[in-house]
Amino acid sequence: MQVRILNGPNLGRLGRREPGKYGSTTHAALAESSRALATELNLDVDVRQTDTEHEMLGWVHEASGDGAAVVLTPGAWTHTSVALRDACAMLTGPLVEVHITNVHAREPFRAHSYISPVATATIVGCGVAGYALALRWLAARATP
Repeated sequence: MQVRILNGPNLGRLGRREPGKYGSTTHAALAESSRALATELNLDVDVRQTDTEHEMLGWVHEASGDGAAVVLTPGAWTHTSVALRDACAMLTGPLVEVHITNVHAREPFRAHSYISPVATATIVGCGVAGYALALRWLAARATP
């Protein structure tokens, strides 16, 4: 199974960005641990991060065309981007929406997600362990 881990704005600053909320794991370390787990689970994973919405839209369109599963941490676009929601609705593989923090226990505007209604599953508030949970869940779905 092809899996794209797509991380949105500010996630490239993991490890430095509000470590009390987001932890000390860097994006590079997250990408490496995700690749290692994917290898164990027999998944073909590609990890990407962007602060540019048009680039994210292109990646989601590409995943749709390839039939790839997507693990998406949309960051602030969760609450603002109808364009990203519409792109996600076109995905042909499963979509797992991941949030490092518990967005429901934060500012009220963070509780609304444009992505959740089109996601196959959502993982919220598990820290960076949410990525491993998403990969394990996808691997279990891929097993005949």
